[in-house]
Amino acid sequence: MTSLRTLGSSGLEVFPLTLGGNVFGWTADRTASFAVLDAYTAAGGNFIDTADTYSSWVEGNEGGESETLIGEWLAERGNRSDVIVATKAGAHPAYRGLAPDTLKKAADASLRRLGTDYIDLYYTHYDDPSVPVEEIIGTLDELVTAGKVRAVAASNITPERLQESLDFSDREGLVRYVALQPHYNLVSRDTYEGRLQEVASRSGLAAVPYYALASGFLTGKYRPGTRVESARSGRVEAYAGTERGDRVLAALDEIAAARAAQVATVALAWLAAQPTVAAPIASARTVEQLPALLAVADLELTDAELSALTAASV
Repeated sequence: MTSLRTLGSSGLEVFPLTLGGNVFGWTADRTASFAVLDAYTAAGGNFIDTADTYSSWVEGNEGGESETLIGEWLAERGNRSDVIVATKAGAHPAYRGLAPDTLKKAADASLRRLGTDYIDLYYTHYDDPSVPVEEIIGTLDELVTAGKVRAVAASNITPERLQESLDFSDREGLVRYVALQPHYNLVSRDTYEGRLQEVASRSGLAAVPYYALASGFLTGKYRPGTRVESARSGRVEAYAGTERGDRVLAALDEIAAARAAQVATVALAWLAAQPTVAAPIASARTVEQLPALLAVADLELTDAELSALTAASV
């Protein structure tokens, strides 16, 4: 049985792969979303990540479509207590920013869509520098005290604001961030490594990286002369055909072949082995895409393999 990982100081124990919910209501309809959620949990997965703004960028959507589908699935399966649900606030078109009243209304709206009376892990999706950290933490503390949220976390925040938030929580004895969701993968290391990772490590925060597969580039499916039909293919241009991207894919290919593993599994295994990282986020719009993601729970790379990937990704 796959060992669960403790999420910082929260006491929440999570599967080592977080299932990203950004595709639900976007590239995965209700039937496909339910099938992916069923397959993920059947394999032992228990950690689902979404946000109130998913997928407001799609024409005709308002935001909250992903939460609504997850809520309907939880209700139909009757498994709310078996699943750790993480969602985020601050970017929904109707609840932008982290002002106290906005944050409280956003939380209530997420609870309604999810069809639950508590959120396991609640992120500030994007920091809002116009709001003092004292007000943000104070509001999050109220949500926890009210029983609407179990634990809180941050995403897209500077090292300085993160440290300021943690210091205020410690000084005032209020709720404290337990996790951080950074942009982090083999071809985007400076978005986390350095000062942000140092704050997380020093403060005992767990990292739950997004873009863990670099919008699909680290699955290995984007190769010269290969056309991939994907809503995310535009983002891959930053890596495909670059010297660094080619080096990383070559190293991934070599290790994947030696370990009889998928390229995506190896990329996730490198990420899962990095300091502070608890459970990388990866999404699947079809059940067929899941096995390569889930396999990260059972693939432990050797020191030599980790070093080779780290060197290739410099």
